[in-house]
Amino acid sequence: MGETTTLSVHRCRFVDFTPSAITALAFPPLPLPSIKRNKRRATAQDRVPTFGPLVVGHANGNIDIYEWTGSAEVVEAPQAWVVRKTLSGVNPSKVDSLALTLKQPSDLQEGDVPSLTDLRLFSTGGGSELTEWDMVHATIRRSIPSQGGSIWSIAPNPASTILALCCEDGSIHLLSLEYDTLQHLRRLDRSKSRILTLAWGPPSFPGSRRHTPAPREGDDSSDEDEVEWHDSWIVAGCSDSSLRKWDVLSGRILDRMGTDKIRGERTLVWAVGVLGDGTIVSGDSLGMVKFWDSRTCTQLQSFEAHGADVLCLVVGPDGTSVYTSGIDQKVSQFSLIESSSKVDSILSTPIRWVRTASKRMHCHDVRGLSMWPPYTPLPLSHRRSFPTNVAPLLVSGGLDMSVVVTPAALPQNTTARIANPLATSVTATFEDAYHRRIAYSSGAHGTVGLHLAKRARLVLSTGETGLAVWRLTEKSSLEGDHKLALPAEGTGWHKVLEMDLRVRTNLVASSISDDGRWLAVSDAYETKLFLLEEDSSGDDLKPMRVRDFQTILQEHLPDTPRGCGASALVFSPDSSKLIVATTAAFVLVLDLASGSTSARVLRRFDQHRNSNSTIEGRFLTGRRSNADHEGDASEPESDSDGPDDAEEGMKIDVQPPRSAAPTPATITRMAISPDGQWLATTDDHRRTHVFNLDAVQHHTALPSFPQPAHALAFAPSSSSSSSSLLILGFANNTLELYDVEARQFPSWSRALCSALPKRFTHLHDAILGVTLAPPAASAPLDPTDKSGSSSVLALFWGATWLCKVQFDAPVGWGGFEKRRRRRRNEGADHGTERDRGAAHNFKLITQYRQILLADFLAPGELVVVERPLTDVLATLPPAYYRPKYGAS
Repeated sequence: MGETTTLSVHRCRFVDFTPSAITALAFPPLPLPSIKRNKRRATAQDRVPTFGPLVVGHANGNIDIYEWTGSAEVVEAPQAWVVRKTLSGVNPSKVDSLALTLKQPSDLQEGDVPSLTDLRLFSTGGGSELTEWDMVHATIRRSIPSQGGSIWSIAPNPASTILALCCEDGSIHLLSLEYDTLQHLRRLDRSKSRILTLAWGPPSFPGSRRHTPAPREGDDSSDEDEVEWHDSWIVAGCSDSSLRKWDVLSGRILDRMGTDKIRGERTLVWAVGVLGDGTIVSGDSLGMVKFWDSRTCTQLQSFEAHGADVLCLVVGPDGTSVYTSGIDQKVSQFSLIESSSKVDSILSTPIRWVRTASKRMHCHDVRGLSMWPPYTPLPLSHRRSFPTNVAPLLVSGGLDMSVVVTPAALPQNTTARIANPLATSVTATFEDAYHRRIAYSSGAHGTVGLHLAKRARLVLSTGETGLAVWRLTEKSSLEGDHKLALPAEGTGWHKVLEMDLRVRTNLVASSISDDGRWLAVSDAYETKLFLLEEDSSGDDLKPMRVRDFQTILQEHLPDTPRGCGASALVFSPDSSKLIVATTAAFVLVLDLASGSTSARVLRRFDQHRNSNSTIEGRFLTGRRSNADHEGDASEPESDSDGPDDAEEGMKIDVQPPRSAAPTPATITRMAISPDGQWLATTDDHRRTHVFNLDAVQHHTALPSFPQPAHALAFAPSSSSSSSSLLILGFANNTLELYDVEARQFPSWSRALCSALPKRFTHLHDAILGVTLAPPAASAPLDPTDKSGSSSVLALFWGATWLCKVQFDAPVGWGGFEKRRRRRRNEGADHGTERDRGAAHNFKLITQYRQILLADFLAPGELVVVERPLTDVLATLPPAYYRPKYGAS
C-alpha cells in the first residue's frame, strides 16, 4: 500500500497563455438602516459573519463573479473566494469601472448580505456607454449613453437609487435606478476640467439635528419607511489639480479644493472617498494622500505616501482606517488615532490620521482596492457595527493579473483574539498577517481552458479570440529510477495549429476529440465545429469548418434570442459524440458519424432549466415533473424520470414547478465516463444531473451540495467494476463519490469523504480538476488486500499542488502534527502494511507552479502544463521602480 507510483511526466511550459489584467473590483453594498430606529441591531460576537460576492473586471472585457467558499458554521475559509461565473465581454472591449447596487433596497433588512439575485451590476469601458449586466443569464441586459462623452468613473448613492457618472466634458450625470429602471434624471453644473472620480457624501434625513423619539409599541413598522434618506453632496476629483464639491439638490458647485503642483504641471486626482463625519480623502498623481474638511473645504492633513500616482483607495468597515495604492505597488494603511498632545491650540484636534503600515503585495501597478465588510458613510448616530472578533478582508488587484486578499484588522482592536478568515496566520492585523494570492483560471467560469487529446497526443489552449494546438512527441521509456524527464526546449513538442477566430465576445468554451479529428469552440453567441486534417507534410493540422453546424443547432433551440453559444463542450472518449451545453442551459447530444463531415442532433435535454422540486424530502434546485418536460420530436417517449426511478429502494416525489418560466442557469462543467455510457453535468446553481448516453435519456439527479462542483470525473472501468463511479471535487476542497448506476452514495466512501486530512482541505488553492489513472497505471498498490474493492488512483490538482489519492487506502493523519509524525517514525501503532500506506495517501506535490492542466496521456504517462508567474510578468512593460541613493 505504501509503494511509490512511478510516472513519466511531460512538464510543459510552452503554452503561451496570458491572463488578463485586473482593472476594477467591487463588493455589494449593504442596505441602509432605518432612520427612526434609535437602537441599532446588536451584533452577535459568536455569529459567523456572511461574506458577499466579489466582482472582478478585466482589461479584456470579461467580468468574473467570485463566491465565498466558507460555511455558516466556520469563520475560516482557506480557499477564500473562487470564480462562480464569468460574464464574457464584447470583443474588443475593456472594463474600467464597476458598480453594484441593490435591485430592491426595501426588500432587504438591516444587516442582510445581498445575493446575486438582489444586485444590479454596471460597468464602463472607457467609452460613452454605460452597460448593465444580467448576472443570471451572463449577458448584457441594457446600455445607455452618458450624454457627456467618455465615462471616467461611476458611483451609486448609498441608497442604491441613483447612479452618478463623471464624464469627459466636466459634467456629472445622475441616472435613476428606482423600480429596476435605468434612465437619465438630471445633470449637475459643468466644471471647466475633466472629472476623473467621484464619491457621495453622507446621506441626511429630515430632522437629523433634532432628537427623533423612539417609536411606540403600537406603531406600525411600515411608518418607518415614510422617512427616507436624502443625498446631500458629491465630491469629485478633477484633472486641473483640484477637487470640487456639488450640492445634489441644487446641482451647483459649492466649493473647490486645490492640490499641490510641481513645475506648473496639472495634478490629476485619481481617487476620492468620504467618511461618515464628512471628511474627504483624496489620492493624486503626485503620490499624495490628503484629508479634507468638507464643511470648510480646507486641507486637514497631507501624506507623501506613494512614489507615484495613487490610483485607488478604500475606507475600512468602521470608518477609522483608509487604504491606498497605485503605481508603486505598495498598499498603505492610515488609521485614526487619539492624539496625545496636550497643547491648547485652536489648531490642535483630539484625533488625527497616522500612516500606520505599508506593504508591497503586488509586483506591478495596483488598479483596484475593495474591502469586506463594505463601508457606507453614515452619521454617527446610525453608524454600523460589525463583529470585532473577525478581521475584515482587503482585496486588491492590478496588472499582475491576480487577486490578493489580506486580513486588515486594526492594531487597537487586537486586545482580544481576532479570527483570520483566510487561515494564513494566527495574526490578523494588516501589518503582520500573511496575504494570499488567488490563482487565476485559464477558462471561463473558473474552468480549465486547456484540453488534451490523448490518442492524438495534442494539447489545446484557448485564448480570448483564438486557439493553438501543440503535439507531444513520444517519450522514451523510463530507465532506472528516473521519475521525471523534461525534454530539451522544442524537442518534445511542436505547434501544429494556430487560429484567430471572428467572434462577438471572448471565447467561453472549447474542446478537442481524443483522436484529434474534431475541434469545437464557442463564444457567448455562436458555436463553431472544425474537422482537423493533416496537411501533406504531416506536421501541421488543417482545419475545415462545418458550415451548417449553426443551422443544425438552431433547429433544436427554439426561442433562444441569445444565439447558439455554449458554456461547456465535451467529446466522448471514442470521438463519436459531441455534447453541447448551450448558454440557455440546454444539453444537446450530437452524433459525429465516422467518415462524415457533419453532425446530427440525437436529443435535447432541459433538466438544467427546470424549477425546484424535492426528492425524498430533500430540496433539489432545478427539477420539474415529467409531464412538464420539453423535448424535440426526436426524443423517445420513455424517460428514466418516471416510475423506473424507484428502483434500488429509492422513492422519488417530484413536485410540480412553482412557475411556468424556466429557471435560468449556466452549465459550467461536464464529464463523460471512459466507456462513453454516462454524462455528468453541473451548473452554477449547484445542480448536478447524470445522463445515459447509450439510451440517450436522463438517468438521475444528485442532491444539491453546499458548494459548487469544481471537478467532475468518472473512475475508469476495470475487470471487476464498470466506470459508474462519479467523483466530485468542490470549491472548499471536499470530495463526494457517487455510484450513478446504483443511484446512491457508496457506503464505503463515507469514511473517506467525511475524514479528509487538513493538509488537503486547508490548501489555499481550490481544486481545479481531477484525473484518473488508466487501468494499467492504477493497479492495486496492496497485493495482500482481500476486500475485493477495485483500486482507483485519482490525481487531484490545483494551481500550485498535485495530490495523489487512493480511494481504497486509509485516509492517514489529518494534518501536519509533529507528535503524530514522531510517533510514526518511532513505530507506534505501525503494525500492518495498510497502516503504513495511510501515510502515503493524500500525498502532496508542490513543485509545479502555476498549473494550467494535469491529465494522464497514457498508462504511466502524465502531462503537467505550467505557466510560471515570472513568464507571465515578462510579457508586461517594466513596473515602476525608483532607485534609492546608497541602496545596494
